[in-house]
Amino acid sequence: MTTSYHIDTKNIAPAIYPCPIPYSGTNPNGDTIDFSNYYMEYNKRPYYAVSGEMHFSRIEERFWEDEIIKMKMAGITMISTYLFWIHHEEERGVFDWSGNKNIRKFTKLCKEHGIFLILRVGPFSHGECRNGGFPDWMFGAQYDVRSNDEEYLFYVKRYFKEIGEQVKGLMFKDGGPVVSVQIENEYEHASSPWELTTENSGEWTASGNEGGSHLQILKDMAIEEGLITPLYSTTAWGGACAPIETVLPLWGGYAYWPWIFYGDDIKEHPATTEFIYKDFHNNSAPKYYNFDPEYPPEDFPFVCCEMGGGMANYYRYRFQLPFRSVEALANIKTASGCNFLGYYMFHGGSNPKGKRVPFLNECALPKISYDYQAAVGEYGQIRESYKRVKLLHYFYKDFEEQLCNMKTVLPQEAADMDQKDTKTLRYCVRSNKNSGFLFINNFQDHVEMSDRQDFCVIVQTGDKFVRIPQTGGMSLRKEASCILPFNMDLDGQMLEYATVQPILKMLDNDVWNYFFFVPEGMKPEFKFRGRDTIHVAEDKSSKTVVRGEDGKEIILCVLCRQDSLKLWRVDREDGEMLILSDETVLEDRGKIRIESIGKESGTIAVFPPRNQPVTVGGRSCEVASQGEVFTYYEVSYGRNEVEFQWEDISSKEKANSGGLKRPVIGSPITSTKIVNARAKVTIPKEAFDNCKQILMQVDYIGDIGYAFVDGDLINDNFSNGAVWEFGIKAYEKEIVEKGFHIYVSPKRKGSHVNSDSEMAARFEVYDEAVAQIHGIRAVPVFDCLTDL
Repeated sequence: MTTSYHIDTKNIAPAIYPCPIPYSGTNPNGDTIDFSNYYMEYNKRPYYAVSGEMHFSRIEERFWEDEIIKMKMAGITMISTYLFWIHHEEERGVFDWSGNKNIRKFTKLCKEHGIFLILRVGPFSHGECRNGGFPDWMFGAQYDVRSNDEEYLFYVKRYFKEIGEQVKGLMFKDGGPVVSVQIENEYEHASSPWELTTENSGEWTASGNEGGSHLQILKDMAIEEGLITPLYSTTAWGGACAPIETVLPLWGGYAYWPWIFYGDDIKEHPATTEFIYKDFHNNSAPKYYNFDPEYPPEDFPFVCCEMGGGMANYYRYRFQLPFRSVEALANIKTASGCNFLGYYMFHGGSNPKGKRVPFLNECALPKISYDYQAAVGEYGQIRESYKRVKLLHYFYKDFEEQLCNMKTVLPQEAADMDQKDTKTLRYCVRSNKNSGFLFINNFQDHVEMSDRQDFCVIVQTGDKFVRIPQTGGMSLRKEASCILPFNMDLDGQMLEYATVQPILKMLDNDVWNYFFFVPEGMKPEFKFRGRDTIHVAEDKSSKTVVRGEDGKEIILCVLCRQDSLKLWRVDREDGEMLILSDETVLEDRGKIRIESIGKESGTIAVFPPRNQPVTVGGRSCEVASQGEVFTYYEVSYGRNEVEFQWEDISSKEKANSGGLKRPVIGSPITSTKIVNARAKVTIPKEAFDNCKQILMQVDYIGDIGYAFVDGDLINDNFSNGAVWEFGIKAYEKEIVEKGFHIYVSPKRKGSHVNSDSEMAARFEVYDEAVAQIHGIRAVPVFDCLTDL
């Protein structure tokens, strides 16, 4: 029997008006930025902003451009970046803006590629950086950090002055990309360890207690030093200080909390409420976890700056991020009223080495790696989460005017929804008058969900009802989420509903092509007003022509889920193009490159369809086949592996059956097994030829994996069961000359430190220690230029 759910959207129309506090700016071209109470406006039109966090100082300078392009190809319209104070003034009075720390070059690249930039200047940043970003020389000073002390503010002002000089002429008002400055971070809410103290002292940076006056001082300083932008903001969750008269409070949400396993007596991770629909833009809504604004929610836009785009592995909490969680979280935030998404992180990175201290990480995390399991990995790897949210971003941009002007409507079930409820459908609507989108989520962290079977949603619009689907029920697989349109105008034809998710629209030969994909487990169909239901295939991509009463045509292009995850949108001066490719597509100043990771060959497809051959990597490729929607080509990329050698140099030492005896007072210490896993890797010079990167993939078990070049640590990994992947191109010369080696520290069971000696003797005792390298692979990364 079909289970029915009902939601009433009649007479729903949001009250949209300018923000009570103006956030605005104009550039020399006359482009404008403003904010209504619902959304950002660009040139007086609704603008659905999508921001992704990417830390320039944690990425090699020579890769910045390609990585910015990857952000743009994913539909990211803004990049948010921390400036970590310790990265730029590790030695007092000595500033470093060179190489990977060159914020001016990074900002200019963002401008060249049409990406807005948000500078998170701190001075406290956190971001799992050493001391939360504060230089070591501030520890033990005659002032408190994050205070109104004159000496502290002197150094802050000097630092802001340096930043202002670096980005001079690159503010939005000057024609540059910098549209926002974040002041402080989690003020009066969070702090970080002072890393130069010992574990036993546990001394932390101050979290601040000067209230709004401190944020106002910092904002005034930023403005005085030339950091003048349309928007000033700060993080507001957890009761952080965020006075609306000074800054726009920003929000977020994470479903995976490794920090709870430090200092708290918690054994298991609780299920969070992040995957339950809420209404963040309603004065009558109850106070939600992590959202407790001190202003009327309807007066200001709900803006996210830290929505979990991944999560780092901490030493005491390691897990493999479910990449579907990122798609589901974006679905939830948008449905709940967000018109300005911000992912943390969207691009992972690597901590730079220090000048006075070797490592600039927070001690609970790897010393080098800050991969964060992000949509774009530490070395530019594209993850499943990237492919999933990219489709959402395309949709937000192509339908931003409709979506931004829609209000959240929650069903009655949402009021009492519990995160452990696996039976009640999780859904809500964003609607304006009689049109809208139905959001459904079947993902929940730390709870095993089930496939949703045979249900329908009845949406009341005015005096009419839209039943989705019209007859029978629909299904959605566990961990899936979707957005379904109802009463949607498709170039003059009224789509009553569809059980497919919109992606984008594209004009070809004066006919609008509307692209959709089939949510997992759902039977795809379209119902236009006054017409029979249109059923399409769910396991292959298809095209359907729909002709209106006036003879005008539209085309419905429905992608199966597998094809949708290969979709890339290319927007050039000579027009738009869609590409299907498993590999990464980069559009760079009108040229298209395909970044291949270890693939000798593959298939690409293009829309609009064509008949002529294409060139990929200097090789001509004939048309392989014509599909209903795309033209397909079989292409060759080049070599898929690197010839190299690795030698297992592990040492294994087993105690005798009677145990290892030590001459100490008390019981004898017994160790049953000691294992160290080591490997030596040699790679010839020719292996690096024409590669933009070589990724080493290490399959191992143990505690921590370390990679060294001539004794210098170049990457590390907290084992979580996944293959460890790291790039070595930056160390090409040293590796060709000397090779590199891998060390895996053992994972110990029954471990404790024995200290019952009368002398100063302490040593670790454990029942078992395991470390083993199962295999190592070297995979080249290279670009293939195409004439698509």
